Amino acid sequence: MPELPEVETIVRDLQEILPGATIKDLQVLRPNVIRGSKTIFKEQLIGKTFESISRRGKNIVANMGSRLILVVNLGMTGRLGLQQDDSLFTHPAIYFTLNIGPTLVYDDVRRFGKLNIYNEQEWLDRSAQLGPEPLSPDYKHTDLHEKLNSSLSPIRSWLLDQKNVVGVGNIYANESLHLSGIHPQRPANRITEKESQLLYKALRKILLSAIQNRGTTLRNYRDVSGKGGNNSTKLRIYGRHGENCLGCSEQVQRIVFSNRSAFFCPRCQR
Repeated sequence: MPELPEVETIVRDLQEILPGATIKDLQVLRPNVIRGSKTIFKEQLIGKTFESISRRGKNIVANMGSRLILVVNLGMTGRLGLQQDDSLFTHPAIYFTLNIGPTLVYDDVRRFGKLNIYNEQEWLDRSAQLGPEPLSPDYKHTDLHEKLNSSLSPIRSWLLDQKNVVGVGNIYANESLHLSGIHPQRPANRITEKESQLLYKALRKILLSAIQNRGTTLRNYRDVSGKGGNNSTKLRIYGRHGENCLGCSEQVQRIVFSNRSAFFCPRCQR
């Protein structure tokens, strides 16, 4: 599932392409990836111009003018890219024909992604329901520790809850916990202030490094041009069960809770 670094990579690519482009035509091949009526979706977007592209958590946020906001959540297998080669898209769901450049395509194998249109107030209300951005300069380790203190949830599960902090999924939660030496099942309120600071630093370091490496491709993720990310070779713990820990040579273990795998070193993360 695309997480913050993957979505940020796509957003940065789109920022170089979409602002100023107008939607001339729009084909919805898979109506289950949009909210509401296909007819209304098309009527609202055809003729609109992309004014700006940004990110909120795992969401791609396109300001379309006329106080309309198009929000794309890629779900598990969603992709947004330019149709420069038909082979890049195996399950196209929406074609956006632009007045300049190639067609913009939303492609989604499992179709768990969703494209929603909001007015400004609706999006402000929706955004307010999400947690803070972990890379924001306004987000401090004291904010993290204060919120951890109020939860009994296992820390890995806490990190995945987008109401606590946005953009973090299973890959980067596992990576950050390993780097900070915290067991994924430790209750959030049992993490000390010092450990909170270590986790805060680890989270930012892991996310920034993954952005620099243009995201992690394990299966479906591709950037706008169709290329995979380079971060998979940098993973220290995720998916490495049975291999030696890079920190101490102990064997990496895998456990499943809340229907998701967690990876940890029994020596480094007691």
